[in-house]
Amino acid sequence: MLVAGASGLVGYAAVKHFHEHPDWDVVGVSRRVPEGLGDAELISVDLQDRERCQDVFGRMGDVTHLVFAALYEWPGLVQGWFEQEQMQTNLAMLDNLFDPLEGAAGGLEHVSLLQGTKAYGIHIEPFPAPARERWPRHDHENFYFLQQDYLRDRQIGKDWHWTVWRPQLILGESLGSAMNCIAAIGAWAAVEKEAGRPLCYPGGPPCVVEAIDTEIHAQAFEWAAQTPAARNEIFNITNGDIFLWRNVWPAIAEALGMEVGPERPLSLVETMPAREAEWQAVHTKYELTGPRSLDAFVGQSFVVADFIMGVGSGQVSPPPMVVSTIKLRQAGFHEFMDTEDCFQKWFKRFQDRGWLPPV
Repeated sequence: MLVAGASGLVGYAAVKHFHEHPDWDVVGVSRRVPEGLGDAELISVDLQDRERCQDVFGRMGDVTHLVFAALYEWPGLVQGWFEQEQMQTNLAMLDNLFDPLEGAAGGLEHVSLLQGTKAYGIHIEPFPAPARERWPRHDHENFYFLQQDYLRDRQIGKDWHWTVWRPQLILGESLGSAMNCIAAIGAWAAVEKEAGRPLCYPGGPPCVVEAIDTEIHAQAFEWAAQTPAARNEIFNITNGDIFLWRNVWPAIAEALGMEVGPERPLSLVETMPAREAEWQAVHTKYELTGPRSLDAFVGQSFVVADFIMGVGSGQVSPPPMVVSTIKLRQAGFHEFMDTEDCFQKWFKRFQDRGWLPPV
């Protein structure tokens, strides 16, 4: 198994899953080599460097399976979702890896490609709930579609197959990620707790959403790699339940050893950069093992936290952001998790690793 994007949320979990599995050998590649994966084989590769990719992936003749979870995002995230330059960069990253890999790996069997609910245009307009994989493509430009069409065209006349994944809010462990609200909420909560304040919900009006545990997603990659029912299919994937942020907030506060305070709308993007010194003081006091720099710890995840909690969205509740996972269940994948337990699991994992202060 080759995993591209090993330093990201989904790629990190995939490398860990396959490395711990006795029946698989795994290699993880990413521009930043992540820590905490034991003796898993990790290679630093910038997927925008075509010459480097040709050298590395052109030698991987024994690869049979690929998880492509690599992602290029512009600073600020949201504006980049509409930019052709970002779309073409993500397409080039896939081509830079896949073209030499396919030429070398004569036994290639399966490719898992990571997308998300932006495939349904959620960043443009609300979609009817629940979103279903069989719908026609939402009429907008997206690198998801460019990458998917690339694989579909490359597959013609070949023996390998692909599976496309559309997760919801992703919960897991990674540092400096563009999409990790565990790190974003955790860092904010740490400085609030140190200041003697309770954990006040900072978001907007209620909205029904879903999440997916990265370790469940990693299990889904393994399932798809070996299951004929997953061949050339698109699957939504979630934990299996829905939630409101207000309703899971007590579980989050409990995991962080805090009391729930009154709701207080607040943009983490706007307020947290000015609290760098407070975070570094927390880092020193509790001898944390993660990055001392707030930016290196959180990456662009404050943007995702604001977005998913509806910060600045006004007083009107948006339509539910819910996708159907019936197709995946019918195909035979049945793993699930209570999302409150999922939040608590990952905050505890960050505490156990020394990335966040202990309770």
